[in-house]
Amino acid sequence: MTVDLFIPCFIDQMFPNTGWSVVKILESQNIEVNYNPKQTCCGQPMFNSGFWKNSKKTAIKFIKDFPEDRPIIVPSASCAGYIKNHYTEVLKDEPDYLEDCERLKRNVIELSDYLVNHLKVTDFKANFPHKVTYHDACSALREYGLTDEPRTLINNVEGIELSEMEDTHTCCGFGGTFMVKMVPISTAMVEQKVQHAMATGAEYIVSTEASCLLNIQSYINEQKLNIKTIHLADILAQNL
Repeated sequence: MTVDLFIPCFIDQMFPNTGWSVVKILESQNIEVNYNPKQTCCGQPMFNSGFWKNSKKTAIKFIKDFPEDRPIIVPSASCAGYIKNHYTEVLKDEPDYLEDCERLKRNVIELSDYLVNHLKVTDFKANFPHKVTYHDACSALREYGLTDEPRTLINNVEGIELSEMEDTHTCCGFGGTFMVKMVPISTAMVEQKVQHAMATGAEYIVSTEASCLLNIQSYINEQKLNIKTIHLADILAQNL
């Protein structure tokens, strides 16, 4: 089986090792991973900021970067949800690309969804002897509908202890450009998120979203708190 791999810009620029973790996970299942080095961004930041013309150009580029009719695996439900739910809207005045939008709706799949629901593989022989808590990213939950899949994978990791935090479904304050435009509100939200995480006694906050983890880890670093963040893929790839 061959799949295409889309690495979101946050992972590409700030967490490249997470991208390699995704490759290791997929290749461990004898999957051939195709990575197009011309890929860039899905266009979500521009869309959310109201720059639809720029987002349209990026969407067309994405379509051209992924021309094959096969799974496109994305280690971010936020990006995957945006592509599946909004490309048709962004490209509504571009009839030549509407068929491609339907192809992407079918093929774009978030990593944990792909592993659990498509490959039917939940145990990657990972070992992570730490107590963790899970953060449900807003877009993952509400745009993509991701809930049980990451937890299923976490619970199959040897040595791990998952402790759910209070209000796990509440936003961490990232919200794309929200953290830049609304700093006081964003800071209050991430403070509450980290307090709830620390109340569980967890050593790590786990999520499928590198963007959320960036925001949360920034607050942790600034406050010099004794807790860390980690992407789900980096846990699953521990022994690969």
